[in-house]
Amino acid sequence: MTQSVQTSVSSKKLKRTAFRSAVGAFCLTAAAMGGMQLSAQALGSHNSNAPVDYAADRIELQDRENRVVLTGNVDIRQAGLRVRAARTLVNFSDSEELSIQRITATGGVRVSRGNEAATGDVAVYDFNRRIITMAGNVRLQRGGDTLNGGRLVIDLQSGISSVDGRASGGSASGASDGRVSGSFSVPQSTTDAQ
Repeated sequence: MTQSVQTSVSSKKLKRTAFRSAVGAFCLTAAAMGGMQLSAQALGSHNSNAPVDYAADRIELQDRENRVVLTGNVDIRQAGLRVRAARTLVNFSDSEELSIQRITATGGVRVSRGNEAATGDVAVYDFNRRIITMAGNVRLQRGGDTLNGGRLVIDLQSGISSVDGRASGGSASGASDGRVSGSFSVPQSTTDAQ
C-alpha cells in the first residue's frame, strides 16, 4: 500500500511538473514572439536623415532620369543600417542639393542592423514616407528566431513592422497557403534538464 500511495504522489508530482513545464514553455514562446516583434521594431528605430554611403562594382549616373544605377555587390550603409543587393536604383530629386527619394534593391537583398537581418527578393526604401518594404521570400531573423512571409513592411517613423504571407498577390515561398510562418527558440530551464 505504501508503494501505491508513493506512486500516486509521484504521478501527481510528475503531472504538476509537466503542467508547469507546458505553461512555462507557452509563456516563453509568447515572450519570444514578443521579442520577434521587438526585433522588427529595432530595425525600425533608424535615423533616415543620416548620410548614405554606397559601393558597387559599377555605378552609372542617369541625370535625365534623376537616378543612379548601382550594379554588382552593391553595399549601401546609413546610420548602422546596411542594404546589400545585386542591383539598386537610387532615385533623387531634381534640385540643387541632391536628395534621395527612394532606393529600390533587387537580387538577393539583405537588410541588416546589428544582430538582426531581413532577406528578400526586392526591397524599396521610401525616404519620404520613411518606410522599407521587402517582398518575395521574406525572412526576418534575430538570433535563433525566424519569421517567414511574402512581404515585410518596416515603418521607420513609428517603429511598427508587419509581415504578410503574400507578396503582391503571389504566394510566398516557405509560407504555406500565403501564411506567415516562423520558429522561436525557447530557452531551456534548469527544471527541464532534470
